[in-house]
Amino acid sequence: MQPQQYQMGGYDRAITMFSPDGRLYQVEYAREAVKRGTTAVGIKCKTGVVLLVDKRVSSRLLEPSSIEKIFMIDEHIGVASSGLVGDARALVDRARIEAQINRVSYGEPIDVETLAKKLCDHMQTYTLFGGARPYGTALLIAGVDSEGGETRYRLFETDPSGTLLEYTATGIGIGRPAVMKLFESEYVENMTAEEAIDLGLKALHTATEGKFDVNTVEIGIAGSYSAKKRTSKKVEAPVGSETAVLPFRKLNAEEVKTAVMKFSKAHAEDKKTDA
Repeated sequence: MQPQQYQMGGYDRAITMFSPDGRLYQVEYAREAVKRGTTAVGIKCKTGVVLLVDKRVSSRLLEPSSIEKIFMIDEHIGVASSGLVGDARALVDRARIEAQINRVSYGEPIDVETLAKKLCDHMQTYTLFGGARPYGTALLIAGVDSEGGETRYRLFETDPSGTLLEYTATGIGIGRPAVMKLFESEYVENMTAEEAIDLGLKALHTATEGKFDVNTVEIGIAGSYSAKKRTSKKVEAPVGSETAVLPFRKLNAEEVKTAVMKFSKAHAEDKKTDA
């Protein structure tokens, strides 16, 4: 009997060819590239959506600041990536163009869901035609929609097939199983941004088996990091009215250090208590 890899009959040689059991092997291989990527998590909270990424610094000679896994798309949208970084940058560039086209055409920020669907439509086309391969990356898209005085926080997850799902908390990358297990048991609605970041750091700590520090963690937030320091920017709508947009930003080195040190201290105290 032939080994499994020789029974595919060449169905993995072209993206346009289904196997007899209805599978697209090239898409599955792209998903495997995502599963081998670094862990990224997204969590909705009371004042926004937080994104956290393990940057996986593999050598002490590497400058941690040169590794970028969280990107700003527009003033109110950011993404975290896992998988092939080059593919992620290409999608980020496309997302930024789509956001600017919307501003020029309609005079207002693009909706988070609209941008997510446009990106997934683009990713899905690379599963239909030969001569190209699927994107080997997945994105967590976090943003703030403001309409009619109502603010909505959105968190979407994409995958190489173009599938789009919305979550309250999720993870991608090699640590996804451990992260989702933790979120299923410990996530609660309406937590503060600080609590969401603590939970995200706990998820990264679990996924990496404790192998992370200040230099390997990247954090971003769409919305407000603190309810006491809630800031928004007014933009002109097509009819001349003003719409408040909460910004996306990456936490600076000092803020990340404070959050990681706070988590590490609490984790050390919990270990002492358990002992």
